[in-house]
Amino acid sequence: MITGWMDGWMEQVLEMCTKMVQVLWGCFLLWNLYISSAQTIYPGIKARATQRALDYGIQAGMEMIEQMVKKRNIPDLKGSESLEFLKIDYVNYNFKNIKINAFSLPNTSLAFVPGVGIRALINHGTANISTDWEIKSPLFQDTGGADLFLSGVYFTGIVVLAWNDFGHPILKLQNCCARVSHSDVSFSGELSVLYNSFSEPMEKPILKNLNKMLCPIITSEVEALNANLSMLKALRKIDNYTLLDYSLISSPEITENYVDLNLKGVFYPLENLTDTPFSSVPFVLPEHSDSMIYIGISEYFFKSASYAYFTAGAFNVTLTTKEIFNHLIRNSQGLGSMLSQIAELYILSQPFMVKVLATEPPVVNLLPGNFTLDIPASFVIFTQSKNSTAKTIVSMDFVASTNVALAILGQRLICSLSLKRIKVWPSKREKLVPRHMTSQEGLKSCGVGP
Repeated sequence: MITGWMDGWMEQVLEMCTKMVQVLWGCFLLWNLYISSAQTIYPGIKARATQRALDYGIQAGMEMIEQMVKKRNIPDLKGSESLEFLKIDYVNYNFKNIKINAFSLPNTSLAFVPGVGIRALINHGTANISTDWEIKSPLFQDTGGADLFLSGVYFTGIVVLAWNDFGHPILKLQNCCARVSHSDVSFSGELSVLYNSFSEPMEKPILKNLNKMLCPIITSEVEALNANLSMLKALRKIDNYTLLDYSLISSPEITENYVDLNLKGVFYPLENLTDTPFSSVPFVLPEHSDSMIYIGISEYFFKSASYAYFTAGAFNVTLTTKEIFNHLIRNSQGLGSMLSQIAELYILSQPFMVKVLATEPPVVNLLPGNFTLDIPASFVIFTQSKNSTAKTIVSMDFVASTNVALAILGQRLICSLSLKRIKVWPSKREKLVPRHMTSQEGLKSCGVGP
């Protein structure tokens, strides 16, 4: 009996251990999944806008805001008022086709709200508005036109900056407060003298209705702007080889003096949007805010460009006889001199070509003030007479080390490249164009043919 009890107890213990092992394995797999999904993606490009950029934006943006406001369709203003001094129980009014003809916002400011967004403040603004009107009462009804002058325009609100899953910026309006302190209505038409006599009692309800409409109108404008931002392309074709992804990878970082935008900043081959075999690393912009805009580009940005162009085959070049004469033989030194001597031996009897193939992605290293670019490649010089096989003259490997300097000239980014050194040695690889193989077969064997 004791033995049976012990056997049952052992079975329960083993069952509990098995379940515990399964639970531990499950926790282990979930933890690994969490770790892999929680890997941080660092930006390849950082863009910073400072308070000076906001101040300039106010000046430069006023013309754009004026055009937007003038095109804006403002909802009709409807209401009903009693005119006791005329013994009229009610007057139904409707102001429609409201258009803003001119406005002035003399006291406008933008300021960063750390961790939130940008606060906008407008004070002592004015606006001139034209409108059509309709009036109905027990005694009469009429239509006509009117001019409305608004003064004491005030607005404050916080534009919250965020981002969505597609890397587009998102704007949200919070703490909106908008009002107009004074309005003056001037009617036009045959009975304008009569209408202007009771325009003052109508100004108060007009202001009341208008003030109710302001924040919804401004919110609608922000939503319309968001719709336009969502249409922006975060993936842009650079050329026939690569695409650049500059989508946001996190919400904007906002301090008291500036806002930083973290952009992915990675190149992809045009036909293959797979990630690079190396990861981005963190970097920070210097704590400066004297200029309006700062742009920081990481080494990862350039490495991804090098890898993308290499993968897309952009570094594989074939030079014909004509191209060699036009671009290389004119140079009497270095490689141009060697090609000139080869040309003297072969060009008169049969044409020759030079094929250059990058063997690895160019190596990029950022340095203070410039960066270096090391290009490992192979080249083969071969000849081919009409209806004959290609004959290899020479096949060699080389590494070209260059210095690259960037400069901004006006609105253009200028890149200057200078050759530091070039190291050449006989190629130990299989000849790119074997002596007893046609040129088309040779190109296919190298993976560069049609």
